[in-house]
Amino acid sequence: MSKKVAILATNGFEESELKSPKEHLEEQGWTAHIISPESGSIKAWKGEDWGGTYTVDKKLSEVSSSDYDALVLPGGVLNPDQLRTNEEALDFVRDFFKAKKPVAAICHGPQILINAEVVQGREMTSYPSVRKDLENAGAKWTDKEVVVDQGLVTSRNPDDLPAFNKKMVEEIKEGKHEKQHA
Repeated sequence: MSKKVAILATNGFEESELKSPKEHLEEQGWTAHIISPESGSIKAWKGEDWGGTYTVDKKLSEVSSSDYDALVLPGGVLNPDQLRTNEEALDFVRDFFKAKKPVAAICHGPQILINAEVVQGREMTSYPSVRKDLENAGAKWTDKEVVVDQGLVTSRNPDDLPAFNKKMVEEIKEGKHEKQHA
């Protein structure tokens, strides 16, 4: 059961929130591509400073949601703030929901989902500072290490990565979620 997963990120993503899910997906024998509006490489944020540099596998303009079985949105403060104002990124995210494919977002990653207008009525979690934004967008926020709502997996922070990775893989193995709405 080979799967192909898109990890949408740009400069300033939280390093562990991209690295850990990517490694976990690859341990399943699956392909995990880093997709970005930029080509070449993007730089992580780690703790209080810049982290490592990661190679972009595909530029956002070169891919479609139909190329992938699922989508992962790492957090960080800078990364989602840039992506949530990028219409091409928002369209890419919306297309996963329209196709009822699994989506996993951690920490500040759900900010992208707010701007993509796909959180209304969903049970979700996030980094605490994103709570009010999610509630104002119509989500039902809860303080749990991982929340799953019809193929949408969300977690709060890097401490939740083990639970996030496990649920993300479960949802991807299940495939499309017919009750998921865009």
